[in-house]
Amino acid sequence: MLNFLKYVLATIVGLFLFFVLGFLLMAGLGALFSSEDVVTLKSKTVLRLDLNRPILEIIEENPLSEALAPFTGEVTAVGVRDIRQALRRAAEDANIEGVELRSGMPVAGWATLEEVRAALEEFKSSGKFIYAFAEDYSEKGYYLASVADEIYLPEFGDFEWNGLSAEYDFYKGTLDKLEIKPEVFRVGEYKSAVEPFLRTNMSEASRTQMKELVEGIYQHYLDKIAESRGLSVNMMNAWADSLSVETARDALARKLITKVGYYDEFEAEIKSRLEIEESKKINFVGVRKYLKTKAPKEAGDFNKRVAVVVADGQIVSGDVASGVIASETLIKELKKVRENDKVKAVVLRINSPGGSALASDLIWKEVKNIAAKKPIVASMGDVAASGGYYIAMGCDTIVAQPNTITGSIGIYGLMLNIEPFMSKKLGITFDRVTTNTHADWPTSTREMTEFEKRKIQRSVEYGYEQFTTKAAEGRKMDLDELKKVAQGRVWTGTAAKEKGLVDMLGGLDDAVEVAANLAGLEKDEYRVRFYPESKDWKQELIKSLAGGGSEDEAMEKALGPLAPYAKSYRQLTRMQGIQALLPFEIRIN
Repeated sequence: MLNFLKYVLATIVGLFLFFVLGFLLMAGLGALFSSEDVVTLKSKTVLRLDLNRPILEIIEENPLSEALAPFTGEVTAVGVRDIRQALRRAAEDANIEGVELRSGMPVAGWATLEEVRAALEEFKSSGKFIYAFAEDYSEKGYYLASVADEIYLPEFGDFEWNGLSAEYDFYKGTLDKLEIKPEVFRVGEYKSAVEPFLRTNMSEASRTQMKELVEGIYQHYLDKIAESRGLSVNMMNAWADSLSVETARDALARKLITKVGYYDEFEAEIKSRLEIEESKKINFVGVRKYLKTKAPKEAGDFNKRVAVVVADGQIVSGDVASGVIASETLIKELKKVRENDKVKAVVLRINSPGGSALASDLIWKEVKNIAAKKPIVASMGDVAASGGYYIAMGCDTIVAQPNTITGSIGIYGLMLNIEPFMSKKLGITFDRVTTNTHADWPTSTREMTEFEKRKIQRSVEYGYEQFTTKAAEGRKMDLDELKKVAQGRVWTGTAAKEKGLVDMLGGLDDAVEVAANLAGLEKDEYRVRFYPESKDWKQELIKSLAGGGSEDEAMEKALGPLAPYAKSYRQLTRMQGIQALLPFEIRIN
């Protein structure tokens, strides 16, 4: 009887909590849907820039996700565009005195960090302060913090200073165990995207290009830090080789940081800079909240626009879920800005390792259509290589960051023969009838003949000739000269500029300025508009609650810890056919 009463009481308590939480959630949703209040700042406010999170090209607003983050443990992302906009406005805002920077462990590529670092430098030039604090610093985190006036690290904080390395995964051992045979067709000595299926380590050609790539990124990294901190590049290299920066005190002794201290000491220094009493609280404001303050009137003519079209992800055919560059979807956006007479120039913002050769070519054609009507400039992000370079080469001008990964002008084909795996491991066999000798070709359930393999190889070679010919035409280079820097080889933005594959070094703002100049627009004469246009977060929230989230979100909910493996398989299936794609993932840390 006692147990029965306990269960009844537990049920009543559970129902009560359910209704209370449900009420609070609905009340919160009501507040979100009804609240569009403009935020008002107090004087002596500090912009808090928390970059210990994914930094993405552009993000969709979702206030509910942010509100629930403390309870769900979800780390919300921040957009580069929002960071730039907030810092630019803060530099002119009399109520903002400076920036508190938290950038110990950002999750971003090197060119994205370059965009953020440039925005921080621009803010600092206004005369306002940047104070940085972190419990630990990765090399990426310190790259941003090195701009700051004051850099704090606690006594036991970690400071990573050992150079950069790059690695990617190899799958030959797994395929051998599963008895899955990859059939690979390629052109280009350096087209290493197929190596994970054929080898257990890098080829010498791949190792050469990767070493030069990493060294180029690292050299730029050291040069920028040397400029900001007044340090010697040779000395910093020596510290990395000797692993002599082991503690916060070591970093302080080498002037990499300015203070060994805890957050209360850091906060006290900000209060001193603000000239407020120690007992008073600092008025902090985050990026999202700050962008809800009353914005200054936008300069420029509404009827004279520079459109920034964002192309982010692997390139695939069709009109598919978000997270990739779907050819039909992107072409629709490009066509929209081409036909809009208010758009006087276009910037194609590319962050892509490439993908389907066919999809890349279709997008390239629409880029050429725009170029025939109005100026179009490519702005390269973290990576714009292979198919990512393909869609850029039709632009009038190509702008890349010094540490952008680009080039990889090459083509390959991949087919997986799964017949041995299916028959020997799963007991599944295949049989067929055909009307003609090769009616079932290409297929993954039987060994291809040498004749069939030669046909695919010829198709890959034809694709390579198309790629290099169009690249040479776009870059106004002799074809033979272009092929010397092609062969699937990957370059940094700096090296690509030296080789003639890129016109200038810079970020998105530089690309916008170039596009405006090509259109004959003066600095304050135009407005910048981003495409695809931001979706209404309220509609997206309703869609999400109704089960209409992204493909990745659905996969994570359905498969839990197995989701990463399913994503890898999905990416592998997208790679089958003729591809202009980098290796799966190059990790430079």
